[in-house]
Amino acid sequence: MDIEAALVTVKPLLERIKKEGEKAVIAITAEIDGVEIPQLRVPAKIIQKSLLDLDPKVKEALVEAIKRIEKVHNDQKRVEKQTDVVPGGYVVERWIPVDRVGLYVPGGKAVYPSSVMMNVIPAKIAGVKSFAVASPPQKDFGGYPHPTILATCALLGVDEIYSVGGAQAIGMFAYGAGCEAVDIVTGPGNIYVAAAKRALRGLIGIDSEAGPTEIMVLADESATAENVAADLISQAEHDTIAAAVLVTTSVKLADDVEIALDSRVKKTKHSARISTALNGIQSAIVIVKNLEDGLAVVNAYGAEHLEIQTNDAVNVAKSVRNAGAVFIGPYTPVSLGDYSAGSNHVLPTGGCACHSSGLSVQTFLRGIHFVEYNEKAFTEIAENVITLANSEDLPAHGEAMSARFLAKGDS
Repeated sequence: MDIEAALVTVKPLLERIKKEGEKAVIAITAEIDGVEIPQLRVPAKIIQKSLLDLDPKVKEALVEAIKRIEKVHNDQKRVEKQTDVVPGGYVVERWIPVDRVGLYVPGGKAVYPSSVMMNVIPAKIAGVKSFAVASPPQKDFGGYPHPTILATCALLGVDEIYSVGGAQAIGMFAYGAGCEAVDIVTGPGNIYVAAAKRALRGLIGIDSEAGPTEIMVLADESATAENVAADLISQAEHDTIAAAVLVTTSVKLADDVEIALDSRVKKTKHSARISTALNGIQSAIVIVKNLEDGLAVVNAYGAEHLEIQTNDAVNVAKSVRNAGAVFIGPYTPVSLGDYSAGSNHVLPTGGCACHSSGLSVQTFLRGIHFVEYNEKAFTEIAENVITLANSEDLPAHGEAMSARFLAKGDS
């Protein structure tokens, strides 16, 4: 994933949007996506119709997923904490939500109502008051985003939705081109979305530069080859450049997984896409001497999704340091986390799990320190502050302290 190369294409587009606003967003969408959008913001009647037309079984599944995701993310709420540093001097850390967020929902080779839930729910729980969702327009649906995307937004009470995708969506959010500008943009997307996030970071906050999806499975002889093969295929289904990696201590399991993959891929709907991903340089079966070596590989790689299918998987998982999310045991496939486990599926990719976390309530909060010292507490520490200020050759810092004594006529 060469974001720097993508920036060559993206930067001129962003400049157009900065200069020309909404007009450029609509024009670029027609040029790149080949879709003439009827209007940038989706009308309320289209959103409501999408909800009314939603398959009842899909609606039921979405409602259950929403309930589970809300339950997990409600436990991520941060509480105000006051630290009494000295008598009369305290620091309070308050968690303040950002004012407005732009939530990106991809719409290329698949439909992602799950990404609507994963973005909107933690932002709402964080206390964000203003939401806007952008998702690519679809020729088959009159130039609006996929109806399931619109219906999921309606279920979550989001009515500000824009028919725009790719780098131009990020530019729209950042520059307020056809919509009110946002403070932070979150959500996965293609390489051009990632490049736009990189280019605009600083003007806006971002969650991460999410790249192609990844699955790594750490398994021993206790794993079931058919399960492992099915899980590798499930993520390879996303994209021809998706990464699917098995790390195992068992040569027999490796052989059995290869056989199962050969059989399953042929029967799968997106077999060509999956086969390309599995045979790409980003996918592999890695044989290791023992689980200790396997964990070394796992932690060096830092996969977006890591499955542990071993004996005593719970304890093995405790040695994982780098992963976007960890799925433990034979009945916790990544697919469960993609929809209804309650965890978030917007996760770091490309090895970024060694320093970054997945999307959460925390993504939309800022910790602000509120500081107050009374006169006595101030007086007790003033000499220390003046000493440190002078040691850094910043005497005006110290004078801001001593001025308070002079104002009172103190010596």
